[in-house]
Amino acid sequence: MLLNDPLFITAAIAALVVLAILMFGIGTFASGKDPSGHKANKIMWWRIGAQFVAVVLIVGFAYFRSRG
Repeated sequence: MLLNDPLFITAAIAALVVLAILMFGIGTFASGKDPSGHKANKIMWWRIGAQFVAVVLIVGFAYFRSRG
């Protein structure tokens, strides 16, 4: 079962972190409180880093799962 696999749980949490950062960044951008967009841009860079980690974990999960 997938819920018993620690790598799956870690990958799922990483994907949820990416979603949370994305929503926070979009909210910051949409609020209009940052006219230069510097804060929203920095948040999106954090999203890119978190997304990289999430993709590595998902690919690792798929690789190890396919090996049995």
